[in-house]
Amino acid sequence: MIHSLFLINASGDIFLEKHWKSVVSRSVCDYFFEAQERASEAENVPPVIPTPHHYLLSVYRHKIFFVAVIQSEVPPLFVIEFLHRVVDTFQDYFGVCSELMIKDNVVVVYEVLEEMLDNGFPLATESNILKELIKPPTILRTVVNTITGSTNVGDQLPTGQLSVVPWRRTGVKYTNNEAYFDVIEEIDAIIDKSGSTITAEIQGVIDACVKLTGMPDLTLSFMNPRLLDDVSFHPCVRFKRWESERILSFIPPDGNFRLLSYHVSAQNLVAIPVYVKHNISFRDSSSLGRFEITVGPKQTMGKTVEGVMVTSQMPKGVLNMTLTPSQGTHIFDPVTKLLSWDVGKINPQKLPSLKGSVSLQAGASKPDENPTINLQFKIQQLAISGLKVNRLDMYGEKYKPFKGIKYMTKAGKFQVRT
Repeated sequence: MIHSLFLINASGDIFLEKHWKSVVSRSVCDYFFEAQERASEAENVPPVIPTPHHYLLSVYRHKIFFVAVIQSEVPPLFVIEFLHRVVDTFQDYFGVCSELMIKDNVVVVYEVLEEMLDNGFPLATESNILKELIKPPTILRTVVNTITGSTNVGDQLPTGQLSVVPWRRTGVKYTNNEAYFDVIEEIDAIIDKSGSTITAEIQGVIDACVKLTGMPDLTLSFMNPRLLDDVSFHPCVRFKRWESERILSFIPPDGNFRLLSYHVSAQNLVAIPVYVKHNISFRDSSSLGRFEITVGPKQTMGKTVEGVMVTSQMPKGVLNMTLTPSQGTHIFDPVTKLLSWDVGKINPQKLPSLKGSVSLQAGASKPDENPTINLQFKIQQLAISGLKVNRLDMYGEKYKPFKGIKYMTKAGKFQVRT
């Protein structure tokens, strides 16, 4: 299975390595560095790289490459899913998953990795089981460990490891019993210059924070479950029930976890929440060009579009830009040719616009193509796919829990061509 794991930062330094079976030389990463050089962006590095004696499987998250080395053929998604689980665990333990945080907690990192894989095979990957095996670092615990020479390793085997519900520890008690669910949707879209949608799809997740006493059994139903396509569940979900009734039935893990992730493709006609009106022109004979864009809401069900950020990579021939925004602030970097406009909230009564002129190099030919516009935004209390939770019921316990559901839509790779 997995022989070794290398953590590589954005500048190409291996800052952590862990071996389970036998020590694999760092030189195996040279094949990875070659692939990295060929890729235009970090996200474009192939996830599976064959070498003469090994396979390298990698994921790129939080500006870190997590590269697993395997010697025999295994299902690649199995390894990639495990690497994502490693990242999520680090984030859960340390709050953020960054190079600095991993280096600061290197002892805990090695202890956690030792528990997650046993001789190269996944063993304990559930966060709340791991937290009983290896206590998360706190300032007090770090000071005590330094003075006494002890470690964060727990002295008892987690109760969940011994039960039929391995993702939940037994004997959980809370004074406030609450269950919160966040439906978060990310929309990826490419819009052509006439405003027509070329591609659009939604990646959605339902994240849960469940703090309930005892061993509750929950059911979650949707108004329109047929929307959900290509669904991936947490192991706690009873798949047979979902297949027959389209109802999520599960005994939840304790604390934070991802209940499911899903995909809504263009077949369902994805609604586009914002539009961009643009007038960008470069003249052949003149060294000046015109730049004018307006951003507005489209299909937002009356909800406010906020956190809007517009970026555009201008052609190489652009020397400078003299622009006036109707709201927000803008920056043009003459070296990287990147224009950034921090819009903020969109007021439908007074749409934000950015207008002005573009200075081009004298004598240079007119740019071959207009720049593309990339958007970032978020809309609170709206799931753009139209997904709605119908009800949440609890069985097996007597108390009445406090329940809450939040929706959010945000932009993934949202691009408008001009």
